[in-house]
Amino acid sequence: MEIRRLKVSSPGRICLFGEHQDYLDLDVVAAAISLRLYINGQPRPDRQFLIDLPDIGEKEQFTPGRKLIYLKSRDYLRSAVNVLLRLGCQFEHGWDIQLHGEIPINAGTSSSSAMVVAWMRFLLEVAGKSELAASPEAVAELAHQAEVLEFKEPGGKMDHYTSALGGIVWIEFTGGLKMTRLKAPLGTFVLGDSLQKKDTTGTLSSVRERVNRGLEMIKKDFPDLNLKKITESELRPIIKNLPTEIRDPLLGAIINRDLTRKGVKLFQAESFDHNEFGKLLTEEQRILNRLVGVSTPKIELMLKSALQSGALGGKINGSGGGGCMFAYVPDDPEAVARAVEKAGGRAYVVKVDDGLKLEK
Repeated sequence: MEIRRLKVSSPGRICLFGEHQDYLDLDVVAAAISLRLYINGQPRPDRQFLIDLPDIGEKEQFTPGRKLIYLKSRDYLRSAVNVLLRLGCQFEHGWDIQLHGEIPINAGTSSSSAMVVAWMRFLLEVAGKSELAASPEAVAELAHQAEVLEFKEPGGKMDHYTSALGGIVWIEFTGGLKMTRLKAPLGTFVLGDSLQKKDTTGTLSSVRERVNRGLEMIKKDFPDLNLKKITESELRPIIKNLPTEIRDPLLGAIINRDLTRKGVKLFQAESFDHNEFGKLLTEEQRILNRLVGVSTPKIELMLKSALQSGALGGKINGSGGGGCMFAYVPDDPEAVARAVEKAGGRAYVVKVDDGLKLEK
């Protein structure tokens, strides 16, 4: 069947538990949200790809017949093409394409990963290689390769898998990557964009580098130390003499690991405890602020305002140093949204959403 029009969409995400954990191979629980990235395309008579990006006021143009030269850092539109060219994909027709998103850009809600996931699925379809997209997981792996591995950037697979699969996803790294879909009657969230742009790669690199440096230092005396198994009480005396900027994020990683495990048990319980869920979110935020050091005064104010207006809990979202927070508000989210905006943010009322979608 000739494709006359193609539409692909994928969601942004929030990290419920396990922020700054996936690159340490520690468990993560994330949720896709009802803010999406949309790609609309229709065939052209030539072989050119003409791409309109109205959200950032840019246009791209290339002919994907051979390896594309990157024209900027994080040139994800071209890197995805190059990944597929190496797999033997060919693009016989050109396309007029528009990329438009509802997801805040550079704000911790995975706008770039959602874009790469949707773009990868779009490219596989127009190349006639939909068998390479046999599962959402397969698309997520290719998207991770195009966004992270291609540019040797820090970052794990949480964003790509959550956007591709949708819903609530528990990601485990013990014995290889394992994905478990979690079910819970979650209500609404209020996502708040602080409007403070963040340096994702810089923040991730900094925290990751400090944690890894700490691990190298203590493994000289404790070579069998395992982040998945060591308890907080066992770790504290081992790291007590490390510099604060190394000790604190390392300790934070272990405490947040345990909070993530508590969060998973909440989802697995026969009845979901909404109040306890909110408390765990707030406790993780306390660790991210005080030990990992990725929150900001404005985000702290936005979270405080949300809690005072009825939210059950909340935390920063993403790598930190700016970007977004979110609050869990199963009842009356509009009041919390107004409070977040009064604190200087831009509020969105969101719910858990489906993953990658394709229409043709």
